[in-house]
Amino acid sequence: NIQKSKKKKQKKGPFYSLNIYSMMEANNENQDSLNINSNNVQVKKSNVYTRSGDKGITSLYTLERRNKDDQIFHALGACDELSAHIGLSREYCQTANNNLEDKLEEIQSRLIDLMSSIATPRSSASKNKIKRTAFDESNILVLENWIDQLDSKLPPLTNFILPSGGLASSSLHVCRSVCRRAERETVTISRLYTINEDEQKIYEVEPSVTKYLNRLSDFFFVAARTAANHDNAVEVKYKKGKGKLIN
Repeated sequence: NIQKSKKKKQKKGPFYSLNIYSMMEANNENQDSLNINSNNVQVKKSNVYTRSGDKGITSLYTLERRNKDDQIFHALGACDELSAHIGLSREYCQTANNNLEDKLEEIQSRLIDLMSSIATPRSSASKNKIKRTAFDESNILVLENWIDQLDSKLPPLTNFILPSGGLASSSLHVCRSVCRRAERETVTISRLYTINEDEQKIYEVEPSVTKYLNRLSDFFFVAARTAANHDNAVEVKYKKGKGKLIN
């Protein structure tokens, strides 16, 4: 006998996809929920994978389904990639003991908040979800305060510098460049808007989101210089080319 099982929804949140399973055979339902490991022991299916995005479509926090190459997911992917690079930089900073690791950990957490906002288009989300995922402008002030503190202890720049200055510094320059890409991807969405019933423009992304990413890349530049200065490492200066081959 062929029976349709009840549809099940996973917990909903900014980074939970809406997953609906429809099992045609009751016998297969139990079989599909179990996997066989190398010792031929049945184990419960992990929640890490859902199979709901196998066709290249996934959900926003609003539960709207979109293609995975939608511009919103380009922005979310760039922010996620940035957080991964920050994690590596944090390890280098801990090893160097340069007192930057706590700031980097804080930034990784704020990026999750920022991504929640991006994943909730302001034009279509409910008031409750907009409020829940609002990205506070105070986060920008925190970055500016950190930049002012760190930059005040650095020697003034007299030349362009190349990404350099040791492992911690160089990895923070990578964070800076990836952050710029995340900003560019997000700016594309920030231009999109709809007109509400009051003839007001409702933009898809909060202004605080793009402001934060813009300021964040500045922080990474100063943090990279701080790491190099702490390690007494040389920041390689840019040299103008003279058209000569280097042997």
